[in-house]
Amino acid sequence: METTKPGLSDYLEFNKYRAINLMHIGRMAAKHGPFDLLRDMKRYPWMWDLVKVNRLLQRLVDGRSGNYRTAVAMVLSGVVDGVIELLEGIFYRSDRLILHEDLLPPEIFRAMGLQTWVPELLGILLPMIVPDSMQKYLDAAENEGIPPDICSLPRATIGVAMKNAFPTPLAVVSSNMPCDGGMSSYTVIAQQTKKPAYWVDVPFDFKSERALDYFAGELKAMIAWLEEHTPGRMDWDHLKEICDKRNVMAELELDIWDMIRQRPAPMAAEAVWMSHLWFFNVNPGYDTSIKLLADLKSLTEKNLAARVSAVPREKYRALLWNPPTLHYVDLMVWAERTYGVSLILDSMSFNRQPFIDTSSRDAMLKSLGNIIMQGPMARHTRGPAEMNYFPDIFHMVKHFDLDMVWVAGHIGCKNTQAMSGVLREKCRDAGVPLLVIDYDLMDSRITPKEGIQEQVGNFMENIMKARRLDQ
Repeated sequence: METTKPGLSDYLEFNKYRAINLMHIGRMAAKHGPFDLLRDMKRYPWMWDLVKVNRLLQRLVDGRSGNYRTAVAMVLSGVVDGVIELLEGIFYRSDRLILHEDLLPPEIFRAMGLQTWVPELLGILLPMIVPDSMQKYLDAAENEGIPPDICSLPRATIGVAMKNAFPTPLAVVSSNMPCDGGMSSYTVIAQQTKKPAYWVDVPFDFKSERALDYFAGELKAMIAWLEEHTPGRMDWDHLKEICDKRNVMAELELDIWDMIRQRPAPMAAEAVWMSHLWFFNVNPGYDTSIKLLADLKSLTEKNLAARVSAVPREKYRALLWNPPTLHYVDLMVWAERTYGVSLILDSMSFNRQPFIDTSSRDAMLKSLGNIIMQGPMARHTRGPAEMNYFPDIFHMVKHFDLDMVWVAGHIGCKNTQAMSGVLREKCRDAGVPLLVIDYDLMDSRITPKEGIQEQVGNFMENIMKARRLDQ
C-alpha cells in the first residue's frame, strides 16, 4: 500500500492541532470546574466519547502530508472548538436553551439570542470518534418499541432522548423534513422533555414562488412562537450581520470548489465535506468560520499553484452521494492509499443557492427558507426524482470531472434505497461507473469497516479495473 511519509513539519502540525484540541477541552474543564464537569459527564455520558477526538485526528491524518494533512487537522480542530462552545452553552445559558432539528436555520435562533442544541449532532459526531458509540442508544430505542428498520440517525436520537441524555430545553423546534423517521423522532423528544414543541411545514412543491412566500410565513410564525415560549427576541440587524457573514463563507467555499475542479485536485475529502457540514450547518456567520474557510482556501491555493495533488498519484475522482460512512469515516484515507481515489465532493455539501438576500426582513426569511427547503436530504427526496434527485448527480459528475459515483447506501434510508435501481440504469446509460455501498449509517454491526472495504475493493478491481497500489 502506497503511503506518503509525513515529514518533520507534518508531525509538528499534527502535534500542534492535537495540543489545540486538548487545550479546548482543558479550557472547558478549567472553566467549569472538576466537580461540576464530572457531574455533567455523568449526566451526559456521551461526553466521554467526545473527549477522545484526537483518536479521530490520528486516523484522518494517517498517511497524509503537506497542506492536505494540515487542512484536515485544522477543520477537525475547528469542529472541536465549536462543540466546546455548544457544551458551554448548555452549562451556562440553559435559561435560553432550545433543541432544534438539524435542517432548521441556526441563524434565526442566534439572532434571537437563544442557545441551541441539535439532537442529531451526537448521532453524527460520536460514531466518527468511537465507531460503536451509538449502539446502546439504538438498542434503547428498539427496546422501547421503535421500529428497527427506520433510519438509525433518528432512531439513535430517540434512544438518547429515552435515556434522558439530552439537556433540558425551554422548547423544541422541528419540521416535516427530511423524512418520516426524522420528523416523527421529534414527537418522542418533545414527549420525553415535556416541553412545548413547534413544527414548521415545508410544502411538497418547494420550488415555486408561492412556496417561498408560504415558508417565509412559516418562519415568521416560528419566530412569534419562540418569542412567546422563550426569552428570545428577534434582532433583525443581528440576523442581517449573521447572514452577511454567511455569504462571505459561501463565496470562500465556491472559490474552493472552483479549484478542486482541477485534475489532480489540490484539496479533497474531509477538508471539503466536513468544513461544510459543520460550519454551514452549525456555525454559519461566525468570524471564526470565515477565518477557517479563508485559511482552507489559502492552503488549497498553495497546492494549486505548486501543482501539488492532495492525494498522491490521484488516479480516480469520486462523488459521494448520501451522508458519509460515519462509523468508518476514514474510508477515504484507506481508498486514497489503496487505489488513489480522491473524494472531490459529496451530496450533503453541494447546493445551488448559497447566498442570502439581506436587503429586507422578508428577503432574508425567503432566502433562509429556500436554503432549508433545498437542503440536501430535503430536495433530493421530495417531488419528482427526474427534477430533484438525478440532475445534481450528473451535473456534479460533469462539472467536477469525476470518474465515478459512490452511493453510501444506508439501509435505513428508504427514499434513496428505492432510487438505487433507477440510478443504476441511468448511470449505465450515461457510462458513469456506480458503486452502491450496502451498510448502516452508524451501526457497524450491520456492515463493519472490513465489509465496506470489501465492497469498494470489488468495485475498484472488477468495474474500474484498478490495481491496488500495494501490489
